[in-house]
Amino acid sequence: HLLLFLLFVGPFNCFASYSRATELFYSLNEGLPAGVLIGSLARDLRLPTAGGQHPASLQPPLSFTLASHGLGGQYVQLDNRSGELHTSAVEIDREALCVESSGATIFGGSAAVSSSSPSPESCLLLLDVLVLPQEYFRLVKVKIAIRDVNDNAPRFPVPHIRLSVPENAPVNTRLAIEHPALDPDMGTNGVQTYRLQDNYGVFTLDVEENENGERTPYLIVMGALDREAQDEYVTVIVAEDGGTPPLVGSATLTVGISDINDNCPQFNDSQLNVTLYGNSSLGTHVATVHAVDMDLGSNAQITYSYSQKVPQPSRDLFHLNESTGAITLSTKVDGDTPRLHRLIILGNGPGCIPAVITVLVTIIKVMMRPPEVVPRFIANEVEGVVYLKELEPINTPIAFFTIKDPDEKYKVSCYLDGDGPFRLSPYKPYNNEYLLETTKPLDFETQQLYEISVVAWNSEGFHVKKVVKVQVLDDNDNSPVFSEQLIELSIEENNVPNAFLTKLHATDADSGERGQVSYFLGPDAPSYFALDRTTGVLTVSTQLDREEKEKYRYTVKAVDSGFPPRESIATVTITVLDKNDNSPRFINKDFSFFVPENFPGFGEIGVISVTDADAGQNGWVALSVLNGSDIFVIDTGKGVLRAKVSLDREQQSSYVLWIEAVDGGDPALSSTAKITILLLDINDNPPLVLFPQSNMSYLLVLPSTLPGSPITEVYAVDKDTGMNAVIAYSIIGRRGPRPESFRIDPKTGNITLEESLMQNDYGLYRLLVKVSDHGYPEPLHSTVMVNLFVNDTVSNESYIESLLRKEPDISVEEKQPQISIEPTHKKMESASCMPTLVALSIISLGSIVLVTGMGIYICLRNGKKHHRADENLEVQIPLNGRINLHMLEKKPMEISNI
Repeated sequence: HLLLFLLFVGPFNCFASYSRATELFYSLNEGLPAGVLIGSLARDLRLPTAGGQHPASLQPPLSFTLASHGLGGQYVQLDNRSGELHTSAVEIDREALCVESSGATIFGGSAAVSSSSPSPESCLLLLDVLVLPQEYFRLVKVKIAIRDVNDNAPRFPVPHIRLSVPENAPVNTRLAIEHPALDPDMGTNGVQTYRLQDNYGVFTLDVEENENGERTPYLIVMGALDREAQDEYVTVIVAEDGGTPPLVGSATLTVGISDINDNCPQFNDSQLNVTLYGNSSLGTHVATVHAVDMDLGSNAQITYSYSQKVPQPSRDLFHLNESTGAITLSTKVDGDTPRLHRLIILGNGPGCIPAVITVLVTIIKVMMRPPEVVPRFIANEVEGVVYLKELEPINTPIAFFTIKDPDEKYKVSCYLDGDGPFRLSPYKPYNNEYLLETTKPLDFETQQLYEISVVAWNSEGFHVKKVVKVQVLDDNDNSPVFSEQLIELSIEENNVPNAFLTKLHATDADSGERGQVSYFLGPDAPSYFALDRTTGVLTVSTQLDREEKEKYRYTVKAVDSGFPPRESIATVTITVLDKNDNSPRFINKDFSFFVPENFPGFGEIGVISVTDADAGQNGWVALSVLNGSDIFVIDTGKGVLRAKVSLDREQQSSYVLWIEAVDGGDPALSSTAKITILLLDINDNPPLVLFPQSNMSYLLVLPSTLPGSPITEVYAVDKDTGMNAVIAYSIIGRRGPRPESFRIDPKTGNITLEESLMQNDYGLYRLLVKVSDHGYPEPLHSTVMVNLFVNDTVSNESYIESLLRKEPDISVEEKQPQISIEPTHKKMESASCMPTLVALSIISLGSIVLVTGMGIYICLRNGKKHHRADENLEVQIPLNGRINLHMLEKKPMEISNI
């Protein structure tokens, strides 16, 4: 890199006045995102730019380049033109860059990461930037100080810290905690304080800081310790840094209290009285002394010894075991043996004053030998303890006892002493033989140990007792018992996976393995329920959905470990509680209703069906109209949509509404649906004649007009739609010299001349035109009078107006206009239509003859009547009856022939 740099700089050494090395210092926090501005080199170096004093055309463009893309270059983005330095997509982690805070530097070419300056805690990112062109060439040393942020919590190197303190440790004893918490952050963001979660009133913490700034916590004893009262303290040590907000880390701290020899042996009693028969055999157990030392280990070792006050004959007669404290008869008692012995026994502990107990042994002189009780066990016996299984049958034999008098002088009897289901009876035909047996089955769960005695006495009243202990052995005779046979649980839906449901509990009265209970799911349990066989914890591994299934019912088993195993069954019912997790749902996203216009107000337009899968209040749905509420209203409970007013299709043919459904949950959920209301047309509008505009208007027709020429037209519109708006034109009344000379097109309303006009055809022609729609069930119509004046000129308008004012005597033709409307039908073949056309032609010819005859008759009759007074003509003329021409406009309108 240095060689490349010298080769590059060599040609420009003549520009020494401009070339110089410069240092720039920046600082930024670690962990910033990409694109954060670090600094502008051009601005901070005060380099000339295009906006300076010199014209832009005279200034060569500046170029900024990293001298090497080393380790530091990956963390920054340098704009080559503007010189702006930004953070890159690689996040800066101060703890990863500056591993050591004592001046270590990690180099990567001419870019490096350094923590050697300006302070021991600094972490510097070093960059070399070249500025070109040659007029402004310089090498810029950019140093970026990475500021620490509190992004690391204190962490103890071990999760469990153990300390040991002697119980006699004085107050203010200080113990260093050898595993302090570590925090990669620096300064105040590092570990600042320690505290104990529970100090038990006897401990506290102190923190010491060394020359390197490392903080070590110390445990200080603040109260007296006693191992015999509490041998261990378990608490949590918490380390906290100084960030804002502070972060903490913790570990378990166990303080063990070590034992010291601060307790001495002690006897529970100061004196023990014992009676011994003079005929006792060697090794007979006389008594056992027992002292207690509260210390541990070697500090609690106790030895037993006779006091020096015990005479030697007593020492020789009775042997004392130094370890157990057992006293046994070591020599034969004879007639010279003293009858009372005072044995002073010492309990010796290390470094202690011995504890003292006195054992008074009284020897009873025996003049005769006592009866003998000789047992012969049938049941299993070990060291005087008989073992019987529970549920053994009645009269199970335990042992034979032989009762006899060694001197064979006295009669010996015996009986059974003690409580329990046992009896001792003579075993005939033998004398002095007795059988010990059970009287009912034994139950381990009721009583495990019986202590009975076989007592023999002779006629002199001398008693001998033989103690028998009966240990009942457990058998697997009890099944586990659940605390509840029906376990009713509930859980909210959308639970977290592996959610805790309950902990099953079953008990087994048997002992040992026979009483150990394991738990299992029944075969009817779904696979996503889990039951810990040891603890009985019941969990569900997946989210439950009440809408999918609301109740679960299955069995669980409790099985013991006996052989053969016994089990019991309980039933688990789980009710999944509802949460408002379902929005109201419309059956359709878009509803369309077709309603005839003029539908009465508040009539039922349609029903909006909406459901909500939730239950209770969460599933209650209220409907409302978001727009158009001034016209429409909806029944919030039934979903019935109604219009407040009657609807007119001619004013508005359709409506688009948005209906909102809101449930009763908290928070509430909602959904919307689009409602389209299309108004069906009914035939409630007759055709409206737009031309001619008046019954009093007329048109001049020249006699020279050729046949087939268009004369005028009748133009009408209908506000309805469909067939209700299909208009047909027909001439239903004619008057004039030769009125059949004109015809009207039933589709277009165009009036044309059919025949050439003759000299005697001059005059006023009045055509009554019916404009009818094809509405269902009843078509509507309007009428208009078309006036045609056949002449060469209009020389006398007043005369024409007088004729127009007179009521015309026009016979109405009862003939409907024929319009073939075949938008979708195919044309029939001519061969199949011929019979129909012939029939229609005959009917039409008959109708023409009939109408002509009636017209001649009406004309002859009307000619004899007087003319009525001039009246206005109506725009609409009824079809049934004579024509009444009223409302005639007094000023005629001249219409030129087009």
